[in-house]
Amino acid sequence: MALKIRLARGGTKKRPFYRIVVAENTSPRDGLFIEKVGTYNPMVEKDHPQRLTVDADRIKHWMSVGARPTDRVHKFLASLDLMPAFTYRDQPKKSAPGKKRTEREAEAAAKAAAAATEEAAAD
Repeated sequence: MALKIRLARGGTKKRPFYRIVVAENTSPRDGLFIEKVGTYNPMVEKDHPQRLTVDADRIKHWMSVGARPTDRVHKFLASLDLMPAFTYRDQPKKSAPGKKRTEREAEAAAKAAAAATEEAAAD
């Protein structure tokens, strides 16, 4: 029995309200859950106390039993210092600058350094 701490959507159309629940990972999103451990209301301001409410003791209990939070709930719990924050991976090489761009940037930096040394020698 794999347990997840996840969001279950409620509210009406275009006015969402979420319960933070502990449920089996095979149960539907809004279906059967074991326990409600908090709420999340995205419709209020970010600094409003009702935006995110959790029962920290119950979350710690369920995590000790083996429940794993989803990514979004993990971010919420990290903001409340109940879990360590995500450690993001390094940028993939796909998004790294190309060879020609790095060469151009190096040339521009060399020209700027040369100009700075000439200016310092002129003074």
